[in-house]
Amino acid sequence: MLDILSNGFKQARDTLKGVSTLTEDNLNGALNAVRQSLLDADVEYGVAKSFLKRVQDGALGRSVQVRAGSGDSRMKVRPGDHFVDICRQELESLMGPVDISLNLPSNRPATVMMIGLQGSGKTTTTGKIARYLQKAGRKPMLVAADIYRPAAIEQLKVLGQRLGAPVFSLPGAEPVEICRQALAAATDLGADVVIFDTAGRLTIDDGLMTELENIKRMAHPDNILLVCDAMMGQDAVTTAKAFDSRIGIDGVVITKLDGDARGGAALSIKEVTGKPIKFLGMGEDLDRLEEFRPEGLASRILGMGDIVGLMKDFDRVSDGDREAEAMKMLKGQFNFRDFYEQLSSIQKMGSLKEVMAKLPMQGMIPKDVNLDDRELTKVKAMIDSMTEKERIDPNCFNDSRIKRVARGSGRQAKEVSDLLKRFKQMRQMMGMFGQGMGLLGKIPGGKALGQLNQLRNMAKQAGMGGGIPGFGGGMPDFGAMGGLFGGGGAEAEAKVARPVDRDKLRKMRKAAKTARKKNRK
Repeated sequence: MLDILSNGFKQARDTLKGVSTLTEDNLNGALNAVRQSLLDADVEYGVAKSFLKRVQDGALGRSVQVRAGSGDSRMKVRPGDHFVDICRQELESLMGPVDISLNLPSNRPATVMMIGLQGSGKTTTTGKIARYLQKAGRKPMLVAADIYRPAAIEQLKVLGQRLGAPVFSLPGAEPVEICRQALAAATDLGADVVIFDTAGRLTIDDGLMTELENIKRMAHPDNILLVCDAMMGQDAVTTAKAFDSRIGIDGVVITKLDGDARGGAALSIKEVTGKPIKFLGMGEDLDRLEEFRPEGLASRILGMGDIVGLMKDFDRVSDGDREAEAMKMLKGQFNFRDFYEQLSSIQKMGSLKEVMAKLPMQGMIPKDVNLDDRELTKVKAMIDSMTEKERIDPNCFNDSRIKRVARGSGRQAKEVSDLLKRFKQMRQMMGMFGQGMGLLGKIPGGKALGQLNQLRNMAKQAGMGGGIPGFGGGMPDFGAMGGLFGGGGAEAEAKVARPVDRDKLRKMRKAAKTARKKNRK
């Protein structure tokens, strides 16, 4: 979803290769790349201009130390890394400071007024806010105050049933009267938070604003949240300014960030309106509401992933302590039954593209990797068609078993064979990787991340196209995803995984070094 922005910052970093000091001349190319990506992502022009000026002021004339740390932790630092770090700080400043709090008085039912244009995902977000409050121990009630959009009331009732929360509606009544009677009935219905799902329009008009002003004047809402569609780009900023000037908003919920959004709205709204982004909405599931973290979104924009967000996603879908399961993964002792559980956890966390975007090693993910969620469904169908013995012991497969699984899952026999081949490669690779690093449950941690390159090399030698590294400590095995979807084509599939011969590698490196010296002479 943020590819346009991410590609611009990556290009900027690449233009600074080979320089030791950030000067006006070598910064121009980097800043031009960032400027183009910001405008392509529909970031408001004034916001883009001021952001670039702050980055330039922070980077200009800065001397770059090419080494950092000491001892075993000593590492090379490139000028592009310094530039990216400055960009990260400015992005966080641009979207922050964060304020995800809601005003929820305890002496009476609290009120939340949801406003926004039609089609922005306002009703779904109303349900998500209710679910968020339920997790916090509150008892929300939903109020169907949108009497104009067809099926809006029915949609809210369906959401209420899924939540187990009451939904107040009053057929034939005006929105203000519906909200007034809902407040009076809240205590009797056992609710301590009342959420008004108000009407929207395709565009802002005076009739809509007058109705919202009347509801606000009657209900005195404790929180007014504007729902903005991330795909609107700069129009989202214009919408936010218009609603804030007439109604006054306390915060913004940005929706559809899992779609084809370019990210411009997220970067612009806080700077232009001064009102904080409180939540990000992704997908239709009622649990898919994230508390906004500027550092997380900034990290993803810069291609660094968001490991904290990833951990939170997994905590949301995890059903208990998975440490023993993670250790099995790292030792390469897992079977198809274990792997099936990992696939199920990943599906609960969101789309594959969304999950992969939060991994911290974006440069290691092949550009042509197939991240089609339907592939997960196909793999699960093949595992579903296996017997319990086959799930536990993949080595028992023969041609007859492969054909039976193919028929049962509606796939070709070659697809089942390829799954078996890659599964065995992946299991061997993870076993080699896990021998020297113990449990990866310490993430975020320097030791684990410092060994990612080791796994990438193993993946290449195993013919898996630089598969995506895996995380343990209860996290789903994303290394498995690299094995299944990061393959290096037919040639890579035909290769057989084998242990890394370290003595051979050392000899090869030594020979290459000698050859380079000879060529220089």
